[in-house]
This record gives sequence, structure tokens and C-alpha cells, in this order.
Amino acid sequence: MIRFEDVSVTYDGAAGPVVQGVDFEVPEGELVLLVGPSGVGKSTVLGAVSGLVPHFTGGTLRGRVTVAGRDTRTHKPRELADVVGTVGQDPLAHFVTDTVEDELAYGMESLGLAPEVMRRRVEETLDLLGLAGLRDRPIATLSGGQRQRVAIGSVLTPHPQVLVLDEPTSALDPAAAEEVLAVLQRLVHDLGTTILLAEHRLERVLHYADRVVLLPAPGEPPVVGTPPEVMAVSPVFPPVVDLGRLAGWSPLPLTVRDARRKAGELRERLSAAAAGGTSPSAAAGPSGLVAQFPAPLRGAPGRRRLFRRRPSLTPAPADSPLAEVRSLSVRRGRIHALRHMDLTVTPGETVALMGRNGAGKSTLLGSLVGLLAPSAGSVTVAGAVPHRTAPPDLVRRVGLVPQDPRDLLYADTVADECAAADRDAGAEPGTCRALVSELLPGITDGTHPRDLSEGQCLALALAVVLTARPPLLLLDEPTRGLDYAAKARLVAVLRALAAEGHAIVLATHDVELAAEIAHRVVLLADGEVIADGPTAQIVVSSPSFAPQVTKILAPQQWLTVTDVREALA
Repeated sequence: MIRFEDVSVTYDGAAGPVVQGVDFEVPEGELVLLVGPSGVGKSTVLGAVSGLVPHFTGGTLRGRVTVAGRDTRTHKPRELADVVGTVGQDPLAHFVTDTVEDELAYGMESLGLAPEVMRRRVEETLDLLGLAGLRDRPIATLSGGQRQRVAIGSVLTPHPQVLVLDEPTSALDPAAAEEVLAVLQRLVHDLGTTILLAEHRLERVLHYADRVVLLPAPGEPPVVGTPPEVMAVSPVFPPVVDLGRLAGWSPLPLTVRDARRKAGELRERLSAAAAGGTSPSAAAGPSGLVAQFPAPLRGAPGRRRLFRRRPSLTPAPADSPLAEVRSLSVRRGRIHALRHMDLTVTPGETVALMGRNGAGKSTLLGSLVGLLAPSAGSVTVAGAVPHRTAPPDLVRRVGLVPQDPRDLLYADTVADECAAADRDAGAEPGTCRALVSELLPGITDGTHPRDLSEGQCLALALAVVLTARPPLLLLDEPTRGLDYAAKARLVAVLRALAAEGHAIVLATHDVELAAEIAHRVVLLADGEVIADGPTAQIVVSSPSFAPQVTKILAPQQWLTVTDVREALA
């Protein structure tokens, strides 16, 4: 159905090909997973299937890509639209109508389908993706995850033979991601749809794949094989595979169920290690896991400071709240986004906001940074009321890195972006550039921010926000588009910031990130807090938000592979 024949792509002005020697075939009715580190060209390979590369992106494509017998070099995207449905990393870039139902119908209208066919398919898709309750909602009022489901639905309604999906679960909560992937699997098994899918959160999708195509490094030819074959050599792998490598399991498990069947001996070794006091959580109390801030995050001796400390605007004792939310309610049009919410955040604390799509996580962050005014209740941050505080003052109290970091980047070069950040924050010239050098080594001043990868954009946006040294840092879905290595670098940065006394609140669907870094997890549902407590206590008891290691080693309570590795050392 899809055939790559010795394909290479070189963009205008690039020193060399982004991808080279790409040669593989995707048979009809298979789900093939495209994996690899950030920046190796996965989106370029997907774009070549839909014809966006090179017809829209420019550049030179050598070799041949055929889809259902059509050569993408001679067929433009509009001539492939009846065969290929595409969802990119940014759903907003695809929307052309204002409401959910209209967006689901638009693709079929473009193909001239009969009204009765369109009506039936819209209803089917609304039910398949759990969108029935949103049919009349304006797209602008939806959460990031809801928009992602609408974008997927809009390419399902025309019933294409081929689906090309670039990180389709990146903004979805765990339950919604499972639902979407189950729908895709049903299309493959029941209708013979062919799917080529790129995803960084391999723990979600790996076990659905028939085959895996690995792009190991920029310009290197792909490695193609079954999921176990590729995971044995892949530089990117989910926690279940990481744990399998650590334990020496062969073949490597791909699912929690397979890993649990092999984990008996590992549980015994960990029990012995815990009894000997070598567990990293041995002194944490009856739960067996750290319930308070780990001591190394409180400024352990010998730790190198990531940033030079500047005096905070309103220094607070470690035990007094830096941010307080009291009986907060927020309405957004007809939607009651937050209801009677209470929350406190103290210096040095990292709090993960979790919950299904549309639960109110981004709304809460928007209230903390002053983008949204309360309908009732109050919000204070570092002694100020955010929505009544002038921006030059507010940026030195709280900073937000939004779901799309590019929303903060508007200059033509990294140097210009840094200079603007210094001016806005009232900081000494060169402050932001020094942060960029720490977070993003190797990036030149003349680089355009739009040419950076997702991880690099996140690092630049983080540097821009940190230039003002706000004591409260907010991040909305910070791991979208990040591979495991980039996520590890982000974790190291955030830990260093917490050690220096910054409070961090992040909204995330990434349960592995929450397990790795959060002191507390706050679960939201329908705009209300339904659980608030130590990370271990909240995630271990949740079938939806428990990380893979917790599920594999239950009833023992472990959160991450790092914890297990340290216990066995």
C-alpha cells in the first residue's frame, strides 16, 4: 500500500539530507510504528506519504514514494486526499471550520459525498471517539486533547485507505489514548486500513504495532522489523523495555502483562534489597515510597547550580505557600471550567496536575498566570493577584510555558528572542543567552526559532520564561514532542530548579514524567479536585495514572526504572 524506494529528502539551505536511504514497504491492513530520537526526520517521512513533502515544504525528494500505486512526486496532496488522511503534530493547523460537527463533515464535503452518507459517518465518528457531547462546541473552546480527537475524527470520516498520524496521542489522557488506539486497531483489523504512525510515548502504542520502522540517527537508513526485534537495538524504548533490559529478560516484554509474568525473581531481589535498607524509599514510611520532598532536591551539598541565584521579588519561608487558590471558580462562556477549587504550592515543590482531557488543568494554569480572571474565589501568587498585576511585575513572580512553546517565540533569531526576554524581564543583557547556553548547547545566535525541534523550542521558551527568575514556574504538557532522552534532560533541569527553591506546577498526561519528578499529584475531574497527595499514594492506587513499573512490580510500590536500578546497585 505504501512503498519507499531509496528515498532521501534535502531541504533548501540544509547541509545534507534530513533522511537518506529510506527503503521499506507497508502492506495493506498493517499498523506500522515509526520511531526514533527527536530530529531524525520522522515527520519528513510521514509528509512524504501525503505529498506534503516536497510539494508544500519545498526541498528535494530523491527516490520514489508510492501510495496505492500513486507516485507522490507527480500527485499533489489534493490528488491523494481520497486515499490518504493525515493528522500532524499541531491539530489547530488542520481545522478549517468553527464547530466540532462541521469539522468532521468538512473532508467528506470536499470529496462530494452524499448528505445521508455524511450524516451517518459523522454520528459513527462522534460515538467512536467519545465526542458526542461536544458536537456543537466551538473548536476554540476545546482543550488540547479534545482538539486532537476532533482532528483524528476529521480524517476518519472520509474513510481513507491510508492514515498517516504524527503523535496522535501526545495531548490525550491515558484513557482517551487507549480509546483512540483501540479505534485505530479496529480500523486495521476490520476494514483493512493501512496506518503509518509516529509516536514518542512508546509505552502507549508499541503493543498495537505489527511492525516498527526505526530511524536511528539523522541521515541513517531505517531498521525495520517486528517490535521485539527493533526494541532490542533501539536507542528509544519505553519503561517496560528498559526494565526488561535491566533484569536481563529475553525476549524483551512489550506489555505490562508479559513483564508481570517474568517479574517474580525481580520482585524477590527488590524485597531483599528493601529489607537490607538499600531501597531508595526504605525510610519513607509505611507506604514504602517517599511521601515528602526527597532530600537531594533541597539543595544537596556539591550539586552544581544550574542558574545563578538572583534575589526573589518576595522571598518566602519554605513552609509558607508561594501560590494559593481559594474556592476558585472560572467560567469560560457556557462552560464551568473550574468549581470551588483549593490549592496551595510551596517553594521547592513540584506538583503535577493530572486528569482527563477537559478537566480544567490548563484553565488552572491560566488562572495562576493571570490570563483568566476568577468568576468566584481568589488566586494569589508571591503576594500578588495575577489578573490584576501589571505584566512587567507579573513575569518576575510567575512564568508559563504553554502547550505549544512556539506561542512565546516571535523573533527571527535566537539572539533577538533572548534580547527581547532580557528587556521584558528587566534583566542584565546576556542573561537569557546564558540560560540558553545551559539548556540548549550548540544552538547559534542566528538560528530561527521555527527551525528548532520540539525539544529545542521547549528549552528556548523555558529560558525566556526563566530570564525573569519567577519563583513559580508553570508548564502545560511539557513533554509533547520529546523523546526519552530529551525528557530526561527536562527532568534534570526541573529538579535543579526545585532544588534552588522554585515551585513548579505542570499539567501533564505523561504518567512516567509525574512518577519521575512530582512530589505531589493533584487529580482533576470536571473542574474539581478529586485527589491531592504524595505522588506514590495517588498514582499507585490509580489504574489509569500508574506508571508501567508500578503495574509490573505490584504489589510492591515502585515508580520508575531509576528507583529499581538504584535499589539493585
